[in-house]
Amino acid sequence: MAMATTTMTRTWNLRRTNGGTVEAKQTTRRTWKATCDRKARRTTCRAAEEAYDCVVVGGGISGLCTAQALMLEHAEHASKLLVTEARERVGGNITSMTSEDGKYLWEEGPNSFQPSQAVLKMAVDSGLKDDLVLGDPNAPRFVWWEGKLRPVPGSPADLPFFDLMSIPGKIRAGLGAMGLRPGPPEGEETVEQFVRRNLGDEVFYRLIEPFCSGVYAGDPTKLSMKAAFGKVQRLEELGGSIVGGSIKAIQEKKNNPDPVDPRLPKPKGQTVGSFRKGLKQLPEAISGMLGDRVKVNYTLDKIEKENDLFKLTYTTPDGVQIVESKTVVLTVPAYVAATLVEKASTEAADALSSLYYPPVGAVTVVYPKSAVRSDRLDANGNLPGFGQLHPRTQGITTLGTIYSSSLFPQRCPDDEVMFLNYIGGSLNTSILNMSQEDLVKQVDTDIRKMLIKEDAPAPKVVGVRVWPKAIPQFLLGHLETVESARQGIAGAGLQGLFLGGNYVSGVALGKCVEGAYDSAKEIAEFLSRMDAPAAPPTTGQEEEAFFV
Repeated sequence: MAMATTTMTRTWNLRRTNGGTVEAKQTTRRTWKATCDRKARRTTCRAAEEAYDCVVVGGGISGLCTAQALMLEHAEHASKLLVTEARERVGGNITSMTSEDGKYLWEEGPNSFQPSQAVLKMAVDSGLKDDLVLGDPNAPRFVWWEGKLRPVPGSPADLPFFDLMSIPGKIRAGLGAMGLRPGPPEGEETVEQFVRRNLGDEVFYRLIEPFCSGVYAGDPTKLSMKAAFGKVQRLEELGGSIVGGSIKAIQEKKNNPDPVDPRLPKPKGQTVGSFRKGLKQLPEAISGMLGDRVKVNYTLDKIEKENDLFKLTYTTPDGVQIVESKTVVLTVPAYVAATLVEKASTEAADALSSLYYPPVGAVTVVYPKSAVRSDRLDANGNLPGFGQLHPRTQGITTLGTIYSSSLFPQRCPDDEVMFLNYIGGSLNTSILNMSQEDLVKQVDTDIRKMLIKEDAPAPKVVGVRVWPKAIPQFLLGHLETVESARQGIAGAGLQGLFLGGNYVSGVALGKCVEGAYDSAKEIAEFLSRMDAPAAPPTTGQEEEAFFV
């Protein structure tokens, strides 16, 4: 790949030396091709042939999946690709760790994914079908409420029997879901407003509030329902109520089923997935397939556009490198993207820099299985379940606890249990001032209230990681903010520069993969228009008017 980078640099120097009398006005490729003189057109077209079709900035899961989707789904338009990552490794916040003795495997970023068709397709295309591991679909999830871990219903049939909600609360939720509730107001609703209006206070405080804390590390009184949980909101719009919309959505899907890919596994029930050696296997496998198209320790300093090509200036281990490309997609965090577009568009930079990322800590601890309270164990002496969530009103500081060793195999020795605990978020930014020892102490204190015997030995600490800017918050106006950034980029004449990543697609790993497929399609469509033959001008008068 060093040769390819050298070629890009040489191409740029050639264009600067030979000049080229391309008119400096911003215009479209079609107009430019029709009005530039023959020598300039010949020089620039030669450069375009040697340029990349797309440079993906950011080697996290969004960027890598975008590149792979372009390579496998749209090679006719995007055969020349480059992925650049500023850090020394790919994967972004996906951080799977293994102890030196090989006994412990844990995650310090995302923990798992919903096995959607998009994720499974990406995994299979990356050669990881045999490495997929899926959790038990019957594994219960719990919420800590009024001094007890209470199971969350796994299906509508479970609703009458779970004790997390009162009978009046269940009735209120059922009637509201069927449409017996206040109608939607004018304007955008927060998650809190939508849920309390449709399903009542108990559903919000006992289910949705801890869920928002666990998924977004966010404040549901500020999160946008439309941006964060748009599919649920659209059910109400589709059918006049959540139940009515669900029925219509099922009917529509039945009438227009998604294509079936026979290569993909068919998960049973509601479950989550990972890989035998942790989530990092996915970005590493994709990077391996892309080969020398991926460059790490490549820090992007500047983006410029001249004529139809972007010029990207990087600081690399080999010095300054200049790369040219027809398109660019930024899959870095919004606050990083803001610095890259600031010179070209303050509107886009202001929009991107306004997005908020709260801190989150991931603390992984291990206890002897004998330390688990007997009432939490099943008949075989194992701890069942996916994990638990903690409402902010219940006196627990940690946001949630994942039963890592119950969820996936070979995470720790059989006579131990491993817990991944998330702490911090929008409502507890003070974790930035806590030491690792303080974080572990808080986690241990919380776990002993709910899962572990009070006289249990101190935990074995295998991992502590604090992410100062962890998860983008989809606050009220989020969709408009992202659109404002796009408009600012377009207004600056940067057509062909795309925005991607979790602040665009959604924060879950599966959403990032789905968003990557969408980005790849959008980029390929742009390239197909760019490469389309240009119609000549109909009269000489039009050509003269351009140069006036």
